[in-house]
Amino acid sequence: MDSIFVGIDVSKDRLDVAVRPGGDVFAVERNAAGLEVLAERLKALSPQIVILEATGGFETIAAAALSAAGLPVVVANPAQIRSFAKAIGQRAKTDPIDAAVIAHFAEATKPEPRPLPDAATQLLSDLVARRRQIVEMMAAEGQRERRTSEKRLKKSIARLRKALEKELAELDSEIHDNVRGSPVWREKEDLLASVPGVGPVTARTLIAELPELGRLNRKQIAALAGLAPFTRESGRWRGRSFISGGRTVVRTALFMAAFVAKKHNPVLRAFNDRLVQAGKPKMVALIAVARKLLTILNAMLRDNRRWQNA
Repeated sequence: MDSIFVGIDVSKDRLDVAVRPGGDVFAVERNAAGLEVLAERLKALSPQIVILEATGGFETIAAAALSAAGLPVVVANPAQIRSFAKAIGQRAKTDPIDAAVIAHFAEATKPEPRPLPDAATQLLSDLVARRRQIVEMMAAEGQRERRTSEKRLKKSIARLRKALEKELAELDSEIHDNVRGSPVWREKEDLLASVPGVGPVTARTLIAELPELGRLNRKQIAALAGLAPFTRESGRWRGRSFISGGRTVVRTALFMAAFVAKKHNPVLRAFNDRLVQAGKPKMVALIAVARKLLTILNAMLRDNRRWQNA
């Protein structure tokens, strides 16, 4: 019996569904009743994979409902779907066609389903994301303040920055209470923060945005974070390796931690110095430090052990 692969194109009001093989295409409303109908229909098919394309949060409820129904759900990166569509020459674009492309992608690549974040982890992720947005707004207001000399505008900026600072303090307190109130998260944070260069913000970002940390091997976790090197070569031509994809928020947090660690962490400082002395560009060395830091953190959580300099 052929394996069944399902692709779902998510829009604001409905879900377009395509099934391979067979070519069955149908749609349901993106509400509780529609999701219940969809879950029952897909359970009868026993699909190997059900893929939804990430669409700015619209897919979250659908993915959670299907996963709760025991279906093997994967939320795919839209860039991968677009690249696949180009590769197979699919230029037309409608919701049913997009669903068929997603199903074809599922059949061709067979990505591994992973457990979706539980409600507590999703809340922490949302809080961390909101904190990041507030910090970005504060930085933008700081830029505007430096560009203006008008007292009226400076007063307006100062009032807004004060409100943002208050909101940031409240978010930090809520994030702290969530992490420290969970024995599992508290233990994880203590392990991660024992590494010189890893502070509370980095530790909590990893807990919220990379729950797979400690459960995958070093190559898999590097790929999830977007720190796995990809080699470009053709015939005798050899290009530089590069990094791409992955979870941008996680990669950014690791870069910031690596920047601190290469100065204050004796192991990573020595590693960075060896790379620079070998002629590696500073940015290449920083990427390598971030990848090594991630590997160390992954092993620490896997083995449940704190940082040791030796």
